[in-house]
Amino acid sequence: MATPLTDQEKRKQISIRGIVGVENVAEIKKGFNRHLHFTLVKDRNIATPRDYYFALAHTVRDHLVGRWIRTQQYYYEVDPKRVYYLSLEFYMGRTLQNTMINLGLQNACDEAIYQLGLDMEDLEEMEEDAGLGNGGLGRLAACFLDSMATLGLAAYGYGIRYEYGIFNQKIRDGWQVEEADDWLRHGNPWEKARPEYMLPVHFYGRVEESKEGSRWVDTQVVLAMPYDTPIPGFMNNTVNTMRLWSAKAPNDFNLRDFNVGDYIEAVLDRNLAENISRVLYPNDNFFEGKELRLKQEYFVVAATLQDIIRRFKTTKKGPGARTSFQGFPEKVAIQLNDTHPAMAIPELMRIFVDIEKLDWDTAWDLTKRTFAYTNHTVLPEALERWPVELLETLLPRHLQIIYRINQIHLDSIASLFPEDMDRLRRMSLVEEDGGKRVNMAHLCILGSHAVNGVAQIHSDIIKTSVFRDFSELEPDKFQNKTNGITPRRWLLLCNPGLAELIAEVIGEDYVKDLSQLKKLLLLVDDEAFIRDVSKVKQDNKEKFSQYLEKEYRVEINPASMFDVHVKRIHEYKRQLLNCLHIITMYNRIKKNPTAPFVPRTIIIGGKAAPGYHMAKMIIKLITAVGDVVNNDPVVGSKLKVIYLENYRVSLAEKVIPATDLSEQISTAGTEASGTGNMKFMLNGALTIGTMDGANVEMAEEAGEENLFIFGMRVEDVAALDLKGYDAMVYYKRNPELRCVMDQITSGYFNPKNPDLFKDVTDMLFKYDRFKVFADFDDYVKAQEKVSKLYQKPKEWTKMVIKNIAASGKFSSDRTISDYAREVWGVEPTDLKIPPPSEPREAIDETAARALKKM
Repeated sequence: MATPLTDQEKRKQISIRGIVGVENVAEIKKGFNRHLHFTLVKDRNIATPRDYYFALAHTVRDHLVGRWIRTQQYYYEVDPKRVYYLSLEFYMGRTLQNTMINLGLQNACDEAIYQLGLDMEDLEEMEEDAGLGNGGLGRLAACFLDSMATLGLAAYGYGIRYEYGIFNQKIRDGWQVEEADDWLRHGNPWEKARPEYMLPVHFYGRVEESKEGSRWVDTQVVLAMPYDTPIPGFMNNTVNTMRLWSAKAPNDFNLRDFNVGDYIEAVLDRNLAENISRVLYPNDNFFEGKELRLKQEYFVVAATLQDIIRRFKTTKKGPGARTSFQGFPEKVAIQLNDTHPAMAIPELMRIFVDIEKLDWDTAWDLTKRTFAYTNHTVLPEALERWPVELLETLLPRHLQIIYRINQIHLDSIASLFPEDMDRLRRMSLVEEDGGKRVNMAHLCILGSHAVNGVAQIHSDIIKTSVFRDFSELEPDKFQNKTNGITPRRWLLLCNPGLAELIAEVIGEDYVKDLSQLKKLLLLVDDEAFIRDVSKVKQDNKEKFSQYLEKEYRVEINPASMFDVHVKRIHEYKRQLLNCLHIITMYNRIKKNPTAPFVPRTIIIGGKAAPGYHMAKMIIKLITAVGDVVNNDPVVGSKLKVIYLENYRVSLAEKVIPATDLSEQISTAGTEASGTGNMKFMLNGALTIGTMDGANVEMAEEAGEENLFIFGMRVEDVAALDLKGYDAMVYYKRNPELRCVMDQITSGYFNPKNPDLFKDVTDMLFKYDRFKVFADFDDYVKAQEKVSKLYQKPKEWTKMVIKNIAASGKFSSDRTISDYAREVWGVEPTDLKIPPPSEPREAIDETAARALKKM
């Protein structure tokens, strides 16, 4: 049961969690009891913890609704340029606590729930994660929505309402097992279905040519039903919308054409159409060219563009008031989150040319000025290349449009570089080698006015290698926008102790301007502050230890260093390098049990794509090593290995604040940015990492001496590629590496089946694209430096403070401000929309003020 706040604690609690007014608390209790009774139809005798969660969620949602409606009224009055963020993934996690924080209701709700004799944390744990994403790309979209609302942008997230999100991971006998994520089973209190805005999406069919132009006919129709979720900004009364589409079969589906006799069969076949929004593809950084996936990509794009055009045509003068598309790019900006929504480019061309009857050149000019494209990876296996054959069947008109875009493009290249056939081949949208395929990245580059990478090093690699031909042609099109994270979820929500401590010493404005964390540098030698920062971390570790002991029934030493490696399991992220280091430490303890050793709890977590054999073997190896280490009496509490099951947003919120050492150890040149690295930095962990992704800029901001940087740089990797990487050289040269590999090979960690890890060892010796052995020696040395510093708690904490102070750049508020000004042509605003408590006229006055500024 929660303990009440003392008066002193209440005074100390600053307003980043909202004020506790008596009226406020009474209103929330009233709302809670009303929803329990009228919405959930329960009384306190038979209500379950889930009922209580829903009652609170509906009560908090009530506080959103007025602001949500107000925000949309305001946009209608001002008619600002709208920003549309198109993504196949939005990894939102839980909504309740984030909403309370952004509305300034957290303290009032805490107090109300306490007075009702309930425990807030128990209620929060009832909420399912909205796991509509795989990893970084989907979580970035979620952080961006939070920042766009906080910065007062008229922005909309558009995606798919998957019935099943990212699978739930179970570890059974050391192996990953997938279970369906039925996240909507108990209903979702945060969404509002909007059947009145249902839209048709067409597939298959054929193209009919006439003097009026091309017509796409004889198509199969699937309906797109929108579900809206409110996205509150932080304390500014702005509530934007995330609109997710769900597939519905039309009522005459399969009844008008064939199956005339079999009515039952026809109704059952409705599932085929509705399968489009059934399940999220669980691949991270990997392209799987399945028809259902292409259907998903076109489905979200076709529904969204109809919606965007409907909204563009509607002004205060009424629906269809705007008739000219000349000003379209002045009112609409569309950001493509990777190539997944790339079909938006030919689809907008189809609408402009076939339906709105614009001429091709005008349509293409408007299209390019509307779209911008974010690239998220340079791994060749991740780049989308759709077979022409599939496009021809599913989207015949779009294929024609793509061919025409390509023809005009190639004619222009040929005139600039006559005789350079190789350049034409490299730059074509259509690749001929091994079956005709459309390169979606090339389509995005051609159809956009801006292309960006997600960290400086990644943007440089894009320009100098992957898309070099394109950047030579249009250098001004290519930009960098280093990723960021929202400090609301990733500090206030997950680490209230640290958030409050920071607010006590520098004030609370940093929540909306994270660059203010620089002020903490003045306190780097302040004994009391060092002590306080250290205590917050220790409290977080104690709390997480209790969670681990409850979930995994292992004894945790909270004084040990928490060494954490959580992210999707992939060879390029090199969880194997970490694993080899674990075995090295184990061997050192075994060899000399009495030697001093800095105790560590190594926590590794993350999901492997279900079809990715090597990633699943990596999980099995880590769990097998953990079984040996954790049960060896010689090791005792010096070394523990935990595999964190089912890593997800809500688990990240628990583990990140408790982490001492953050592992960011991808091969240089492979991790586009990383965002977990930023979350750890903001929450007082130190980083061991390569010069890859945003690690480079973290080292720049904090000073390289305040991170544990090791390993090859991008140039070294390139040089090694030229020379030829030979794993055997490192194996022979390093006795500890040799010992570790011999143990894995001989079956030391799996005596019952000594050949179990043959695929892993074969890969490491013969075809390791990510050069694990090449960085092993330097990694182990860097880890020794880590242990050495950890023995000096004060020096360690000083370095922590320097890192927190340098993390301001990595707020998604900064990232979104840069997109707004440099890509979308809109200006962030700190204007506060009048709350629902003020009369409707207040909206008009605020709108008039905003229009004056424009």
